[in-house]
Amino acid sequence: MTGGGARSGAAGPRPKRSLGQNFLIDPNTQRAIVGSLDPCARDTVVEVGPGRGALTGHLAGAVGRLVCVELDDGLAAELRGRYAADPGVEILHADFLETEGGAVGLAEGAFKLVGNLPYNRASAMLFHVLSAAWRPAAAVVMVQREVADRILAAPGGRTYGALSVGIRTRADVELVMQVSRRAFRPVPDVESSVLRVRPHLPPRLAPGEEAAVRTLTRVAFGRRRKQFQRILRDAPEFHLSRAAVESLARDLDMDLRARPETFGPEAFVILARALANR
Repeated sequence: MTGGGARSGAAGPRPKRSLGQNFLIDPNTQRAIVGSLDPCARDTVVEVGPGRGALTGHLAGAVGRLVCVELDDGLAAELRGRYAADPGVEILHADFLETEGGAVGLAEGAFKLVGNLPYNRASAMLFHVLSAAWRPAAAVVMVQREVADRILAAPGGRTYGALSVGIRTRADVELVMQVSRRAFRPVPDVESSVLRVRPHLPPRLAPGEEAAVRTLTRVAFGRRRKQFQRILRDAPEFHLSRAAVESLARDLDMDLRARPETFGPEAFVILARALANR
């Protein structure tokens, strides 16, 4: 999934399935996404996967600096040609997952980010956005609806899991809008959602704490049908004694007989910190 634009029906680079490309062609959706970013003339904006420039065309000239990160050779070349005379638009031909904001002169929290994230890389890209490599003041991203549902899921639901905890321990997330698959060409098999993501600035977790939460969620949701106390005893990453688990439950005032899916994101942070301290 990536940007479309006025020329999306014209001859040009064909969508590449390997890169998850489906071009956004609906102008109302384009305007709504850009509007939800609340751009202004003093803003620096990073656009991830501009494609044929669906969102780029609405942002160029409306913000002070626009940095477009595009992996596709043909699309990057097409955009460079189109905006060659515009000093406010920079086309970075690169893989976003292998790029850091500092490399293009961006400081943490000093820019906004927008993008239609490809279905096959959306989760990895979201975590990259929330890492020290980027971490914008705010981001508006379009993802597969299933991914959005998992991120926004409440504890106890079937879709609540490691992705829900991983994203929401690093950022506040809200649903902006749903997008029909018919807003794209070619038409994908799934529907999409637009999310507004506000990273915690400064971060509430130190790098070591982020790693501890990541390990705990991976282990816990890999055994989500078991009680948390059983997971902490059996998993080789922890391998706590029964007495140690009971002591942990008392110290934290947590019912570790419950399953991981009933624990909210903040509970995972508290538990991960306690386990790290032990």
